[in-house]
Amino acid sequence: MNAPPAPLSGRRAHRRRWSDAVFLTLLAVLGGSYVALIVLMLAADACYTTPQHLREALAKSEIQFAIRLTVVCCSISAILSLWVATPLGYLLSRHHFRGRWLIDTLVDIPIVLPPLVLGLSLLILFHIRIGSWRLEQWLRDIAGFPVTFHVPAVILAQFSVACAFAVRTMRVTFDEIDPRAEAVARTLGCSQGQAFLLVALPQAWRGMMTAGIVAWARSLGEFGPILVFAGATRNRTEVLSTTVFLELSVGDLQAAVAVSLLMVLLAVLVLVVLRLLGMESRR
Repeated sequence: MNAPPAPLSGRRAHRRRWSDAVFLTLLAVLGGSYVALIVLMLAADACYTTPQHLREALAKSEIQFAIRLTVVCCSISAILSLWVATPLGYLLSRHHFRGRWLIDTLVDIPIVLPPLVLGLSLLILFHIRIGSWRLEQWLRDIAGFPVTFHVPAVILAQFSVACAFAVRTMRVTFDEIDPRAEAVARTLGCSQGQAFLLVALPQAWRGMMTAGIVAWARSLGEFGPILVFAGATRNRTEVLSTTVFLELSVGDLQAAVAVSLLMVLLAVLVLVVLRLLGMESRR
């Protein structure tokens, strides 16, 4: 048997404790500086405005319209993201096929692409000419469903980014689910689709809720693609993120800060729900 390690001498033990203290202090300073920056920014916003200014800003009809449109568009974007992310996340998690790495890379492009570039790409997609045909013109004149600079453009701009985050969440969710239960269901006569619907999907409900919430939150903060592709027209395509821009552009800093605080509160609420879901899944 190996002999137990000899106890450290008093001087060596003291040096090690001092080294550990320095290391932990360095970690706290480096990490704490970023946390302090976030706290100071939020405190600056809160101190800049007053409850009276907040009430006056929220009483504006334009901002009330932006709040309603934001909730509707973010909800539709989150539902669409979940509808696409669930099968795509399952496909990337369970199946290995040629070109899988390419799809995996393409899904991540909206995450790393500059937001304005994404909005510009959407604008070009709908207005590029293919012969004498343009997608936006066909949607407007033939289908009677204009997209660019209308509410559908807001939803599509949000969806194009939010869905990428939802796909990542759903892939991780299915990676953590043991595939053996699906294999057993296949041996009992289930098709692959039945195994997905009856075995995998019920186990993934927490991940689906998380993906939907993440997509909703990401849609809430979207600005660049919306500004380029949908515009920021009052009482038409204005959402909370573009409201901040519009209020700043007319010099109403109090209203811009008030809307910013409202978005912060919504973001904190989303984070609290995500933390609660995370704690529930670990029980």
